[in-house]
Amino acid sequence: MKRVIYSGAGLLLIALAFLVFNVVSGLVFTNARLDLTEQKLYTISEGTESILEELKSPIELQFFYSDGAVRDLVALRNYARRVEELLRAYERAAGGKLKLQVIDPQPFSEEEDRAAELGLQAVPLDRGGDKVYFGLAGTNAEGHTQTIPFFPLDQEEFLEYEVSRLVQSLATAQLPVVGVLSGLQINGGFDMRTQQATPPWMVLEDIRQLFHIESLKHDIDMIPTNVSVLMLVHPKQLPEQTLYAVDQFVMRGGKVLVFVDPFSEADPGSMMGPGGFAEEKASELEPLFKAWGLRMPADQVVADASYAMSVGIGPERRAVRHPGWLSLPQQALDADDVTTASLESLTLATTGLLEPLEGASTRFTPLMRSSGYAMPIEAERFASLQNPEELLRGLEPTGERYTLAARIQGPAQSAYPNGIEGRKDGLKESDSINIIVVADTDLLSDRMWVQVQDFFGQRFPQPWADNGSFVINALDNLSGSDALISVRSRGRFARPFVVVEELQRQAENRFRETEEVLQSRLVETEAQLAELQSPDPEQALELTAEQQAALQGYMQEKLRIRKELREVRYQLNADIEALGRTLKFLNIALVPLLLTLGVLGLWFWRRRRPA
Repeated sequence: MKRVIYSGAGLLLIALAFLVFNVVSGLVFTNARLDLTEQKLYTISEGTESILEELKSPIELQFFYSDGAVRDLVALRNYARRVEELLRAYERAAGGKLKLQVIDPQPFSEEEDRAAELGLQAVPLDRGGDKVYFGLAGTNAEGHTQTIPFFPLDQEEFLEYEVSRLVQSLATAQLPVVGVLSGLQINGGFDMRTQQATPPWMVLEDIRQLFHIESLKHDIDMIPTNVSVLMLVHPKQLPEQTLYAVDQFVMRGGKVLVFVDPFSEADPGSMMGPGGFAEEKASELEPLFKAWGLRMPADQVVADASYAMSVGIGPERRAVRHPGWLSLPQQALDADDVTTASLESLTLATTGLLEPLEGASTRFTPLMRSSGYAMPIEAERFASLQNPEELLRGLEPTGERYTLAARIQGPAQSAYPNGIEGRKDGLKESDSINIIVVADTDLLSDRMWVQVQDFFGQRFPQPWADNGSFVINALDNLSGSDALISVRSRGRFARPFVVVEELQRQAENRFRETEEVLQSRLVETEAQLAELQSPDPEQALELTAEQQAALQGYMQEKLRIRKELREVRYQLNADIEALGRTLKFLNIALVPLLLTLGVLGLWFWRRRRPA
């Protein structure tokens, strides 16, 4: 038997057996996967599985990826492999209701024309004219198409969410319905000051392109069942029957996007004088907020010295910083929520602050926050404000970052557990509510985020902030099913080098003090050299022997300090380079070395074993 194993025929039989094993296991265990990543990057979430299980008709996905054009772009190739593996997982989980086709659109080919026709984005690769396609198009049985024009590498956390959103939108035949109840003239109206008609706000035009809008009356007593998302804008003094209608809509699983404001500058208010002016321009939902687990302090506006916008005042339009008008950068927005993660800036005016109630059953997640250089001030001060610099000079930051917008999720009780007069049989609790509350209404007005140009009766928006994108993102997220909303951000395929970063921080701390001392000595030496050196060559010859010796000494000292600085900066990376050498040894030499030692040990043991 041993002779057969050690013979050439025996080795051939072993190879054939190994080949047969691979073929059989590949056929039998086709769908078997073992995901050992920390955040289960290659395992689709339960929300996605629910969406795929509910598919009624087949959907075709076309993944356009210019594989040949990106051979040298390692990061893009790795991410493309990640996207394709995720799409394959969707195809397997859909049980035949989803078909995937991977297409490499060559230049001037029918596939490239098809990608352009579907609206996929071609990104220029170089000056030679090469373009890269890296997007997804989906088509349902009715022929409707949805696309992801390009997969941005910096939005990997939301990869599964975007694909699941595309699949669910194709599975739904009709546009989601947004019920809008507004205390502002967002649909257009009449401006008493200019005595002219005003057009609809541009944010409403953006919403209308993706959703069906149903306007609701101020005194409505029941939210229609076809409404997917209820959008409340500046809900001033709503009657009890309307508050109860909103409460019951939330209790039966309805999603709500709320814009309230302690001082809405878009609200014309009342002209009865400063005494009651601020109150007329305020809105709140105190009984509903209490049931949902949050509060907005009345008559409090957040003033922020760090995020203050520059505005023009006076006839010369002199620019001053307005602490009540805020320009929020990316670091003020929640990077883990799909509504704000992709935004770069938001602008708000005289916004309030939101706080979670102690002991609330809901989860309070801030979406927008002020900087640490902020404080709340009385809203009535803005009624007669002439110069914003007055607020800036009197600002005393508290160091707290105030929440300007938040997502509220979790179980909640009804605000009217006993119902209202004539309606006593309502729902009393909900296992899960999902509400987004923004403590500002002015961010919706055109002047806060977009410049609209009229060209032969056509309105062309030119946004300069992401306010409209935030509203669309929020409605898009809330209009999805609970399964889609549960598919939040996942982990990243490209993980940071945590050990390397820690070593770098330790090295910087260790050598920073030495580097600072050397740097100060170098500055002093260069200053002394400058005193002795002269731009006039004749004066340089007049130096005494002592001065020339001192000059030479200073120059040598400068060279020596610069050498020490180079050595210190080299030491900053010494530990990292040592770690790199260790990893190379482990990856390249250690495994072959262990195998060699194992074979030698086995050979030695067989030689020592008695025959």
